[in-house]
Amino acid sequence: MLRKTSLVLLGALLGSTAMIGVYAAGIPANAAGSSTYKELSIFGEVFERVRAQYVTPPDEQKLVEAAISGMLTSLDPHSSYMNAKDADDMRTQTKGEFGGLGIEVTMENDLVKVITPIDDTPASKAGVLAGDLISKIDGSDVRGLKLEEAVDKMRGEVGAPITLTIIRKGADKPMEITLKRDVIAVQAVKVRVEGDVGYLRVISFTEKTYDDLKKGIEKIQAQVPNDKLKGFVLDLRLNPGGLLDQAINVSDAFLDKGEIVSTRGRIESETRRFSATEGDLSNGKPVVVLVNGGSASASEIVSGALQDLKRATVVGTRSFGKGSVQT
Repeated sequence: MLRKTSLVLLGALLGSTAMIGVYAAGIPANAAGSSTYKELSIFGEVFERVRAQYVTPPDEQKLVEAAISGMLTSLDPHSSYMNAKDADDMRTQTKGEFGGLGIEVTMENDLVKVITPIDDTPASKAGVLAGDLISKIDGSDVRGLKLEEAVDKMRGEVGAPITLTIIRKGADKPMEITLKRDVIAVQAVKVRVEGDVGYLRVISFTEKTYDDLKKGIEKIQAQVPNDKLKGFVLDLRLNPGGLLDQAINVSDAFLDKGEIVSTRGRIESETRRFSATEGDLSNGKPVVVLVNGGSASASEIVSGALQDLKRATVVGTRSFGKGSVQT
């Protein structure tokens, strides 16, 4: 089992949630039948009885959200309802940056353990070390919190101060470190050279993914002469997906032509096709794509497109099985 970790610069991963509006302008809706309205009146009656008669006064907003969530989750495994906070969290994650401290953390013995501070961030500048245990955030005990809740407390407005109480191995007593949150940029792509092969690890598909990939390819090409560079490994393992436009752009980075993906819905006129543009950033070098059971959604679009267009060899285990797009 993978140990559950999180980044103060990462939250929930994308790819398997749908953000649903009440209606979409310009899309005709079929009128509901009388039986549907009858069922809705029953729902209204049940809601009113629960609101008025339940043994303790319920949170009405939670009741409504639970009903909406149940409706959407009944559609398919990948549809869900996002309330305002969830939607805001998703925008933060896809943007690829937020106000935070710059530490990768996990939970250990009910405390927040620092896996590593990220270079040139508030945490590293303040002297936070790998292995430090955070016992309090702004004076509040972290015991009893979930990892995500602790991460939320450490995030915040850029420039806002935060005080961490830290237990450090070898120290006589806990210490307090006060630091100011700063803009933390999520590293969407990690790059290295293995001999004469360029390695590109795409972590998620955020707004920064294509730009990071392009810079990564250029960095590799600057390190290894073109006549010596044998090819690229594009690692999409454990990549849960993200933004469709970034999946298209990443695919296009290795293509000169061909259809990358098409999206279709109930309305025929809404069908869209996305094709590659001229200009292969890798100069036609061989590409191997790595996938596994954690490669989903946008990852499968990229691997599928490169395989179908005979541009790459896909290696690994069976991917997640959600090569689909939701809006």
